[in-house]
Amino acid sequence: MVTKPVQNLPTGSLEPNLYLNRELSLLEFNRRVIAQAEDESLPLLERLRYLCIGSSNLDEFFEIRVSSLHARQSPDKTPVANANSLLHQISVRCHTLVEHQYSLLNRKILPQLAKNGIRLLSHNDRNEAQRAWVKSYFENQIRPLLTPIVLDPAHPFPQVANKSLNFIISLAGKDAFGRGSAIAIVKAPRILPRVIKLPDELSEDGITFCLLSSVIHAHISDLFPEREVIAYSQFRVTRDSDLWVDEEEVKNLRQALKISLQNRHFGVAVRLEVAKNCPEDLARFLLNEFNLDEDYLYRVNGPVNMVRLAEICNFVKSPSFYFPPYQASINPDAENDSDLFGTLKKRDILLHHPFQTFKTVIDFIRNAAEDPDVVVIKQTIYRAGMTSELMEALISAANKGKEVIVIVELKARFDEEQNIDWAQQLEQAGAQVVYGVMGLKTHAKLALVIRRENGVFRYYCHLGTGNYHPTTTKFYTDFGLLTAHPQITSEVNEVFLHLTSLTKPKKLDHLWLAPFTLHRHLIRAILNEIRIARQGRPARIVAKMNSLIDESVIRALYLASSSGVKIDLIVRGACALRPGVPGLSENIRVRSIIGRFLEHERIYYFRNDLKHDLYLSSADWMARNLFRRIEVAYPVLDPALKKRVIAEGLKYYLRDNTNSWELQSNGTYRRRKLRKKQVPFGAQQHLAEIYDANVQKELVGPEPPMLEAEQLPGNPAEVAHNDETTDIIATEDSPLTETMPDTSVSADKTLDTADDSREEVPA
Repeated sequence: MVTKPVQNLPTGSLEPNLYLNRELSLLEFNRRVIAQAEDESLPLLERLRYLCIGSSNLDEFFEIRVSSLHARQSPDKTPVANANSLLHQISVRCHTLVEHQYSLLNRKILPQLAKNGIRLLSHNDRNEAQRAWVKSYFENQIRPLLTPIVLDPAHPFPQVANKSLNFIISLAGKDAFGRGSAIAIVKAPRILPRVIKLPDELSEDGITFCLLSSVIHAHISDLFPEREVIAYSQFRVTRDSDLWVDEEEVKNLRQALKISLQNRHFGVAVRLEVAKNCPEDLARFLLNEFNLDEDYLYRVNGPVNMVRLAEICNFVKSPSFYFPPYQASINPDAENDSDLFGTLKKRDILLHHPFQTFKTVIDFIRNAAEDPDVVVIKQTIYRAGMTSELMEALISAANKGKEVIVIVELKARFDEEQNIDWAQQLEQAGAQVVYGVMGLKTHAKLALVIRRENGVFRYYCHLGTGNYHPTTTKFYTDFGLLTAHPQITSEVNEVFLHLTSLTKPKKLDHLWLAPFTLHRHLIRAILNEIRIARQGRPARIVAKMNSLIDESVIRALYLASSSGVKIDLIVRGACALRPGVPGLSENIRVRSIIGRFLEHERIYYFRNDLKHDLYLSSADWMARNLFRRIEVAYPVLDPALKKRVIAEGLKYYLRDNTNSWELQSNGTYRRRKLRKKQVPFGAQQHLAEIYDANVQKELVGPEPPMLEAEQLPGNPAEVAHNDETTDIIATEDSPLTETMPDTSVSADKTLDTADDSREEVPA
């Protein structure tokens, strides 16, 4: 359906009538994560994990997003328009969300766990034998580590670290010196476990736990002999955790970050959590101490650090409480891991994580480290984890005398310390380590191997959408491409030369490189679909990403929609685009998939008169990715692999009717529900079934039957769009209709929080 394009689209700040707010959209994402905890079809401890993921996501939301808005209100900063109103909206929504979280915990999750033999007992719930054991545990394991501070001029309010567990106590009577100091603070050392398992002999038909906060509450009077404890409450403060370094003044970024990291735990307070029954005078005392007003106070009916409840999963081994075990399969082309270079001379290898094992990428670097013909290894690192076989392989290669160049991004949020440590180890082994480009984050996922073959240097490379992280590769969905394509590998080398020499990169014919050409190529691809649509031919854009925020891209998508381009977007997290607005975006649908795995891959598809242009990337459609980061988008050129990406990364997700949420024009999301006789289909579940190493067969077989196009009643424009969503799926001339090649053996699962939660959590 072609409509008249909207005239005079804004070029200034994001206007509420055309764009959705980023912060409120992030809260909607967290609401979808927490909704997983309500799903009674999921295993119980997985539901608890979703609650904990939601709590962790909310922590980071305050540490980064709220703290940023809060800081912009200071007198020395340029004020943000309507920031006070936005902060109030955030407060209202967060209070509602937190109340819902604890209601789910207390009314659903904990009672159902108790019915299944997993009990979390408060002091009042414990019997005499259990109380005796807890008292002994307190005296021997906890009390020696506690240092009560009674406040007076010589005992000021102590430094309270970000997200640490603490207690405030109101006292009556006089101290040993005859003075009536009334307030005390007790900090719980981080070394103490927050969840404590009672001995099996004290548990009836199951496992019994108690919380550290409950143990300290029960024996808090023991810390103040001869004083009367009038009232007390646990509390936790969340602080601004974004690091800032003056990059124009700093001479050594690594050393500057080390200093900044020391202060991270004591940034400006942005949220205070206390127990629901915390007396008003104690809550007000803490608010004054942390310079916060009532909007930033959260009274919770449970532990203030809900995320630590995930520790219960460390003790419960019964498989019935978890998702079925899953074993990632090995790509058939990579089964001969000792001859990856020989395989890559013949064909590219496409990996779809976590359904296919990340071990192939590790083998690629490990083989390069061991191969005497390999002379150079180049690698970008954004997140690598505390332990990493890949990083150890790079260190080994350097120790063997190979030229190893590693671009380590030291400013990867919440991974700074680990990256600094890896950088030091690499340097000690003799590797050349640089920290990217000042003012920009190096977010591209690239590895390059240069091998001497018959007197000639040959290039091999890996390009990915996700991090070289051994843990997240098991829970995040990402694509990776191993290739020896001469032009692509040569251009990857140009990117590395650009990052180390800081020279302007040569013209790249295949790679889209931010901050130079990625945005320009992206806008051109959208404008090309607009041109095709205006000439009366089918035009189609399908894209998948974590976030869609950049105004210029959204404006181009609005223009494309009003020109008749059919657009489907799969956006896991924040989305500022407002879909379904007549005359503006009625040809755009936005979905979000929340499941067992965290959706993390970025895919850009443009129909382009049946050329089916397809790019994978590490970049979301956000200003930070397009203009303030080193990012790469790379094409999938092999027809068979292109079909795999379109099917596994896009087609299955457009068909998903079990984990899919649809964005409404008002910014809320509606969970997609099955219609009568509609067969349930989950993209992650389907991929898991066909890629699970335990059930995988040599031939996948024909595609499952197509689901009928979903229609939303009462909206003819959307019905017409739904009928045409099959353009990328069912047109006779589309590669998506062909049977998947034998190499398309996949696997599935459903969520995380993280990332990039940290970018992304884990959300």
